[in-house]
Amino acid sequence: MPKRHKQRDPAWEAIQAAWTTVVQHPLFAPMADWARSPIRDDDCPADAWAIIDSNGQIRTHRTRRATPDEWTWVFAHLLIHLGLGHADRDRPEPDHAAQAACDVAVNRYLQSLKLGTPIVELPASFPAMEEDALARLWRREGVPAEYDGLGTAGRTSDVETARWNGWGKPPQWGELFAAGLSAAAAAAVEVAGGARSSLSADRGGRDKWDLALGWFVSSYPLLGAIASSMTIVAEAELARGWDIHVAAVNAAAGEIYVNPLISMTLSEWRFVMAHEMLHAALRHGERVGGRDPYLWNVAADLVINGWLLEMGVGSMPDGALHDPVLKGMSAEEVYDRITTDLRRYRKLATLRGVGLGDVLGQPLPHAGEAARGAGLDDIYRRALTTGLAYHDSARGTLPAGLVEEIRALDHPPLAWDAQLARWFEEHVPALEKTRTYARASRRQSGTPDIPRPGWIRPVELDRLPTYGVVLDTSGSMDRELLGKALGAIASYSRARDVPAARVVYCDAAAYDAGYVPVDDIAGRVQVRGRGGTVLQPGVDLLERAEDFPAEGPILLITDGQCDVVRVRREHAWLIPRGASLPFTARGPVFRVE
Repeated sequence: MPKRHKQRDPAWEAIQAAWTTVVQHPLFAPMADWARSPIRDDDCPADAWAIIDSNGQIRTHRTRRATPDEWTWVFAHLLIHLGLGHADRDRPEPDHAAQAACDVAVNRYLQSLKLGTPIVELPASFPAMEEDALARLWRREGVPAEYDGLGTAGRTSDVETARWNGWGKPPQWGELFAAGLSAAAAAAVEVAGGARSSLSADRGGRDKWDLALGWFVSSYPLLGAIASSMTIVAEAELARGWDIHVAAVNAAAGEIYVNPLISMTLSEWRFVMAHEMLHAALRHGERVGGRDPYLWNVAADLVINGWLLEMGVGSMPDGALHDPVLKGMSAEEVYDRITTDLRRYRKLATLRGVGLGDVLGQPLPHAGEAARGAGLDDIYRRALTTGLAYHDSARGTLPAGLVEEIRALDHPPLAWDAQLARWFEEHVPALEKTRTYARASRRQSGTPDIPRPGWIRPVELDRLPTYGVVLDTSGSMDRELLGKALGAIASYSRARDVPAARVVYCDAAAYDAGYVPVDDIAGRVQVRGRGGTVLQPGVDLLERAEDFPAEGPILLITDGQCDVVRVRREHAWLIPRGASLPFTARGPVFRVE
């Protein structure tokens, strides 16, 4: 039996063709991602072409026949109604005068677009008054015949207010319309300059993520300054070569790398853009420290996605990481929790993919690669703190954890040398000067016969402050690290009146150098280059030495390539920035930049 071919429906094909034309226009593209595709519905009034509700659902007359150009005009007319706020839920029910005034405002705007073919006979000109003022006038004087019935639903209202039945917050049609205006203006400039042949947007291409990023600049102050400084790199070859499933970010270059072949709505792209910008602004790449980079990325993802859902920014894409149990935790707290179940969490996927972090340590090579100067911390800190200052309650409340992190950025931690100075101040007390008559002070001219005591420092050996230094002198040690660390130690020792420190050099064995004048420590260091470092014998030597105070603190300087060390007294570590110790340190760790 021959197959029966499905009968064509030219009327429905015209509706679909018109809707495709409208959603490809940059003015309506942001709204079209929230609006629902037109449907045929018996609820549409008998003399109407189509109506739209506040959720963006368009209902067309079931038997109406028209050309694609006519349906294009109808759909554009209805979406402009939403963009101008005519379907806002707090707007009073419109009467006949208000309906006519709203249709005039829409048609006045639509006439300048020259989009589609009008389904009604439009007047030669439109009143310049706003719709509210025009409605008040027409309530008193009546609606002129030439301005009556210029909508898509005859003499009834084109728009209806409906209860929101979607996920999250209902769409903000005014903001989406404003984003479309911005995109349309940019597209018009590109057409005039020859960069593109028409205003039509490729809905599966770059315009969606560009619109998503642009929305933050125009409509979301918290991340607007950051969005204005970020560049989107959308290259399929680059995404495939670096295994980027959806997106990744590099804070140093100020670039967000997206996979142009992935298909997502504008709302989902908005979520992705906010996710990557928060990674960069909160400096997650630099805060990894000695943690596992991928698990740290997963922890940061869980925290950021929870914040964005709480803030109602966009729609979370399928597969994005989220766990409501972790609400209110910091990235550090989440990391500590997920490290107890490594087998499970290593299988989770970031926006880049399974086992790959979307926070990149270096910019990806591509044509026109960006380059950022120094001072990134200042750039991102100022952008976030300024955005926080301008964020108003109308945009929704912000999670307490995010606000705390932004405020913490405004008060960055002390540099390593300042932290080391505090450690010296706390654990290596300076000698207190005392007064004595054995060394007279200068006498006052008013009472020359009265002797006065002078200031002296105690000279007893057992009262002189000191500390121990266990110094890694293996071949792997960076000479620059040694120079910075020992220079800071000598400076702070002089400030605390420490004459000498007990120094032990360690590589494969421990070498006791005895008490070394602090000004000579750096000059006496020799990198012996005998392989791996064993620090525990040096620590044991100091702890058992009879000529070293029982309360004397120990400062350990290493590059992290050492054994597991146990120190039973007050101590601190000096290691290079980016390095990590092979164990959990009990004392403070100062990372030398």
